[in-house]
Amino acid sequence: SRGVVSKMSRARTFADLATASEAGNLGQVNLIVNGDMAVAQRGTSSTSGGYYTVDRMSVGFSGTDEAPTITQADVASGTSPYTSGFRKSLKIQNGNQTSGAGAADEMSLLYSFEGQDLANSGWDVASASSNVTLSFWVKSSVSQQFQVNLRLYGPSDANQREFAFEYTPSADTWTKVIKTIPGHASNTLRGDTSTGMFMQFPQFYGTNYTASGRNFDTWEAKNNAQNYKDYTSTWYTTNDATWEITGLQLEVGGVATPFKHETFTENLMRCRRYYQQYDATNAYTRFALGVAYDSSSIAAPLNLPVQMRAAPTFASSGNFDTLPDTVDLDTMSVQHATNEMVEFRGVDSGNGLTANRPYVIRSDNDTSAKIQFISEL
Repeated sequence: SRGVVSKMSRARTFADLATASEAGNLGQVNLIVNGDMAVAQRGTSSTSGGYYTVDRMSVGFSGTDEAPTITQADVASGTSPYTSGFRKSLKIQNGNQTSGAGAADEMSLLYSFEGQDLANSGWDVASASSNVTLSFWVKSSVSQQFQVNLRLYGPSDANQREFAFEYTPSADTWTKVIKTIPGHASNTLRGDTSTGMFMQFPQFYGTNYTASGRNFDTWEAKNNAQNYKDYTSTWYTTNDATWEITGLQLEVGGVATPFKHETFTENLMRCRRYYQQYDATNAYTRFALGVAYDSSSIAAPLNLPVQMRAAPTFASSGNFDTLPDTVDLDTMSVQHATNEMVEFRGVDSGNGLTANRPYVIRSDNDTSAKIQFISEL
């Protein structure tokens, strides 16, 4: 059966709300972080694949002749998502795929869940009578059939199983998609902080990964030769075609309830479990206080304001120096890290530091300097 598509619906009917209340769904938690696309710590536009714009949303592509542009876009006033409280979306603008739709080509949005969050949610993945409901607003400049795929991971990544469904939005019109997904007796789920499930929203997948015999609306063992049913290529072969999404929600139960809006600060704090970025606010922003343990290195501990999913990796960009002495720091790296604190190291190749002296690490006349802690799935 086709994915359920409800176009331009401004209000949930009283019957739906009564059903949701009876099922115990009102007040449920949205299992998706940043589903309103409001937080974008890294930036608002990119042509790179991975996590580069809207937090928790990874856009991947391969085989393209021209990379797409991914942005955090504004939702236009007067539209149904806007009146439902959404101000931002994630938008993908296609490049010019001059060689057409290749067998190995692909482009998609990916969202990943921690296993423990699903395991503790109340969804029994192994029961056909236990459901989750996915809902989102989507707009495409091209009307065609699109697909969505969910992949579950059993313990130690074993027993990977997939559920695919389709939806067909009208061109240039915000469309509400709602899909209820049952469990299955063959499903298992890991319960740790690793990936327990991902959801993928492709704009296109080439025939290397699709098959005409792939079934919708049923769980199947993962088979990379048929992750999807054969995929319509109209959007992908249209130069500058656009696809955007907002209001992404996954909740336990068989009914879609109104989106669980949070304050920006609450949303940001949830995002920081996976990524934390600290930007210079002026030319000489102070980032941390450390101590030189020899003439070339400073060790600077930093308590993370939000516990991260796992010990993060570290990245930095821009120019840094010290106060006092204005010693240029050539490189920055992590010495030690847990999911609650990090000790990063600044190195001066000129050996201009004084051992055992305290120093502030700051941006060196650089308003674009930043440090990043990364613990994505």
